[in-house]
Amino acid sequence: MSTAIQNSEPEPAHHYIVRRTVEACQLAKEAAAAAAEGIATGSNSLLNSLRQRERDLDTLDMEIDSGVTTAITEVGPAEARELLACMKFMIGLERIGDLLLSFANSAQAAGGRIDSEDTRDLTQMATILEKMLTDCGSAFSEREISKALDVLRADAEMDRLRNLIFLRHIENPENVHRQASLQVIFMTQSLERAGDHAKNLAEEVCHFVSGHTVRHVLMAYDKPVEQMFIDYLRRRDQHR
Repeated sequence: MSTAIQNSEPEPAHHYIVRRTVEACQLAKEAAAAAAEGIATGSNSLLNSLRQRERDLDTLDMEIDSGVTTAITEVGPAEARELLACMKFMIGLERIGDLLLSFANSAQAAGGRIDSEDTRDLTQMATILEKMLTDCGSAFSEREISKALDVLRADAEMDRLRNLIFLRHIENPENVHRQASLQVIFMTQSLERAGDHAKNLAEEVCHFVSGHTVRHVLMAYDKPVEQMFIDYLRRRDQHR
């Protein structure tokens, strides 16, 4: 009887880097979910878990940075462009990890002194961030512009919630005593900035997939981002 020997070829370096970038998106998404549940339930164990996730994202950042530096000299232009997108993605995800750890530190410093209104809005912000990161991962792995547009739209709701919390704690028009204002403001800023980084990731997907830079087109034509990409897709379909 003969035994068949299967030779599995090693995974190409650029495929490995892309896969690890998608895994980093999932890790950042899990960190946002832990932040949302941690603040909603007051769970210190969930908030503490953000420290390890931040370390894991740091490790992935160093791994991908080193991998891209080596692999980019061994691939063609299309793969090189993909590798550069991976590097940009990882930079944003690593910063999101830092911001979520800062959020956790402020939440623990506040203890149980956060008002129910603030808990509700901070939970909602973290939940929106979780969805933004989920969509970023899908947009990148599936080359799906519609998912990237969902992220860009969600950023407006993050800004609205930030403004609402700031209004309560900084302007405080009703002159109501607010608890843990400094920590709440820091937590809000951390989530809002993390949302900005997620928005940047979505813009990177739009650029990577379409070849158009979102910011430049918006400045040139003063169009909403959704309309700009609808126009782009129509032009692309007409030339097929």
